[in-house]
Amino acid sequence: MYYDIIVVGSGIAGLYSCINAPKDTSVLLISKSDFLNSNTYLAQGGIACVLSEKDSFKSHIDDTVRAGRYENDIEAVKLMVTEGPLDVKRLSTMGVEFDKEDGGELKMTLEGGHSARRIVHHSDSTGREIAEKLLESARKEINISLAENTFVYDIKKIDDMFAVFVLGKNGKRDAYFASNVVLATGGIGKIYKYTTNSSIATGDGIVLAKRLGANIKNLSYIQFHPTALAIGEGERVLVSEAVRGEGAYLLNEKGERFMHKYHDMGELAPRDVVCRGILEEVKIQGSENIYLDITYKDSDFVRNRFPYIYEKCMEAGIDITKDRIPVFPCQHYLMGGIHVDFNSNTGIKGLYAAGECSNTGVHGKNRLASNSLLEAMVFSRRAAINIDIQNHSYKMIDADIRREGTSLIEPSIKEEIRDIMQKAYFVVPDMGMIAKGLSRLGEMIKGIEASSYIKDKEYYETFNMACVSKMVLEDIQKNGQA
Repeated sequence: MYYDIIVVGSGIAGLYSCINAPKDTSVLLISKSDFLNSNTYLAQGGIACVLSEKDSFKSHIDDTVRAGRYENDIEAVKLMVTEGPLDVKRLSTMGVEFDKEDGGELKMTLEGGHSARRIVHHSDSTGREIAEKLLESARKEINISLAENTFVYDIKKIDDMFAVFVLGKNGKRDAYFASNVVLATGGIGKIYKYTTNSSIATGDGIVLAKRLGANIKNLSYIQFHPTALAIGEGERVLVSEAVRGEGAYLLNEKGERFMHKYHDMGELAPRDVVCRGILEEVKIQGSENIYLDITYKDSDFVRNRFPYIYEKCMEAGIDITKDRIPVFPCQHYLMGGIHVDFNSNTGIKGLYAAGECSNTGVHGKNRLASNSLLEAMVFSRRAAINIDIQNHSYKMIDADIRREGTSLIEPSIKEEIRDIMQKAYFVVPDMGMIAKGLSRLGEMIKGIEASSYIKDKEYYETFNMACVSKMVLEDIQKNGQA
């Protein structure tokens, strides 16, 4: 079937680009998993946005560039900061319920790296609220079709048209056609043992874009969040920056505050600084026991302000109104990705990228807290309204490739990839382990390609994870320390 626009990914960037597409176009939204399985849905803190007379665009721009270690594209930052407020206001008109003061004005919280209270939020489940309301809006648009549990395993460019090859829920192969494709496939968190990312974050869109000839930039610019709940393996619960914004202290094993030793903003320093401060404290004390403490605050305030975090910690036997929260850094966000211009164009006619899989230059080397949802809205909207719709006749392609292969790919390969990445690049790169990791990943990629594995979703995910991991380590090796 032919569409004007195919959007791959159902987080905020994918949904918002669909909603902003011209109403006289046909749009297909493809979601790898269920529509609400995304990093957007898991986002807690909120959206950074200048909506108060006490704040200013200049202040938000300065904070963003300072956090990004002055490697940001300043013009992209200005676009995001100045255009973003209109997008945030539009969310309210679409039913998103941001927390408000008794007088009706928006509540704004403070997070690390910000010099003013400018983060609007929906308790500590802002992403879930936005994702649900955007999905409701998309469902109401008659020009938007939705395909759930559909995995895009390849995209080919044929003249000025794209053939998008997919695996359906039952493993059936098919192909869709469009003159324009927007990649909004999210991050790469699942290449790490410990991540706050959802299960879909395997870097698929980045591999697809590279195969099409797009430029992949700064893939080693990975943000590690300093305060994930340090319990269990795999996906870890994020303990939002907003908890520190509301006054929580970081404590070492002895119960002492320590961040003042590493930055004059203390617990509210930019994320990369806090991560490095924690690791330095770990070296000093010879223990990974680090805690976040908000017990001195009113217990009703804590429960009402952070209901999701309270609930998740209670499931682990931790009452955050009475107990310290064990935390430790883990992988959180990708600043690099598919390089795009101010309209999210990749440089390949008709191919756009938005959200975490893209590299707009906004974040520089380190993302300022709560800028991610803002960036995703601004640049996905810009993509949608600047798409050049063209009509094509197209030829049907046989997408029903046989399930060649005799065996399923081993889950242990994914685990080995995660082990390599955790050892080679966790907050601070280990150049020796990077060299070893690159050698092994190269072997793995060749082995996967030459194998007799059945080419199902697990196969393609594993292959993509290995390719993205190799690109990350190559980027560090090429450019020096991340």
